[in-house]
Amino acid sequence: MAKLTKNQKAVLAKYNPEKVYSLEEGSKLVKDITYTKFDASVDLDIKLGVDPKKSDQMVRGVVALPHGLGKVVRVLVLCTPDKVQEAKDSGAEHVGLDDYIQKIEGGWTDIDVIICTPTVMAKVGKLGKVLGPRGLMPNPKSGTVTLEVGKAVKEVKAGKIDFKIDKQGIIHCSVGKASFPPEKIRDNAIEMINVVAKLKPASAKGAYFRSITISTTMSPGIMIDTNSIAGI
Repeated sequence: MAKLTKNQKAVLAKYNPEKVYSLEEGSKLVKDITYTKFDASVDLDIKLGVDPKKSDQMVRGVVALPHGLGKVVRVLVLCTPDKVQEAKDSGAEHVGLDDYIQKIEGGWTDIDVIICTPTVMAKVGKLGKVLGPRGLMPNPKSGTVTLEVGKAVKEVKAGKIDFKIDKQGIIHCSVGKASFPPEKIRDNAIEMINVVAKLKPASAKGAYFRSITISTTMSPGIMIDTNSIAGI
């Protein structure tokens, strides 16, 4: 049996992997069992009682976290010249069209979000094989294909994120940083969970929320009691 490290022993002294915690408790505990030297992300894993293979049970949406993600979101805006200044004024790190399309075709994806106008989607659509697997493809449903590029840039920088259920029926998402106060972690998590609750497919049967786990980048997962969250 592998010998436990000093940090692993410290975690086990504070945390019971068999226990189910309230979201209030979990938001505090996740900070106490994080020992990374960097500011780790706080993540939620939400297991849903749906079948992602059925088109009418695909859960996907957008959420604006009240306290943001605690990180710089690098934005690329692909647009026509008349929208360039609006995009720059709103804080986009990269703005252009053909030159960035060529860079992406060459393998460059050093950004977190791509926003584009509907008028350039014919060109952007050709990048699907590169952007799709990385979750960077602009989509009208997530608000990243829009004529209001300035508004869209400000929203994603403020903490607006796009989420989608995976093939195992789980939604993986970040809700902040380990440096956040427990209250901000809790508030962001509640907002995320409530948005997912509103997206319950009419055809889904049985329990919708099967499990919720909160963790940081390198910490164990803390099981959250769904009954501790009002409204779900």
